[in-house]
Amino acid sequence: MSQEKTIKITVNGPYLVSADILLKKVKIEPLRLTHIKDYDTAPYVHDGFYALCRCGHSQNAPFCDGTHAKVHFDGTETADKAPYMERVQAFEGETMVILDDDRCAFARLCHRQHGRVWELLDNNDELYKQEIIEGTSMCPSGRLTAADKKHGIYENEYEPQILVAEDPQKGVSAGLFVQGGITVIGANGTEYEVRNRVALCRCGNSYNKPFCDANHVSSGYKAHEG
Repeated sequence: MSQEKTIKITVNGPYLVSADILLKKVKIEPLRLTHIKDYDTAPYVHDGFYALCRCGHSQNAPFCDGTHAKVHFDGTETADKAPYMERVQAFEGETMVILDDDRCAFARLCHRQHGRVWELLDNNDELYKQEIIEGTSMCPSGRLTAADKKHGIYENEYEPQILVAEDPQKGVSAGLFVQGGITVIGANGTEYEVRNRVALCRCGNSYNKPFCDANHVSSGYKAHEG
């Protein structure tokens, strides 16, 4: 039996990630995420985990270099731990429904060729069905989910991995896009709901820790890779 893949949040410190979780670098482009490279996590593995920066000040990003202690980082978790289905608002079209919990990482993959996914519901949602499904299913924060009123929820299949995102269009470094049902464990030991897609903050500025709330854009965060 394979061991559960986890991300453990430490008190005012880094994310401790299971050593067997793939870590990749991507950039946000119109309509897609483009894979740039795979990180070699091996030099950073200790006791079965590697540590990813959560404070935004590491000089060896995306890995932790201990700077969180020097800058007195406050990593207090403030996010609502209620299940996704208890937090969502439903937007309905003729045949499609978009579920939205408003946890936005500003990846803009919901902006499709013919408009934002919500706007496609306002038109002929059957005509734009594939764009709605693609735009919601690729939302890295898990904010959006599409459902067909006859056939249920659509969800992409992802291998467990973490995508370290860069946003060249905005000139900033974005969040950590976690895919594939990885368990996120809070600093107090309480598990968050396991989701296929979540985005974790790595700039240290989110008001909804541990999740990304797009403050990397307003703060102009740019990761420094060693």
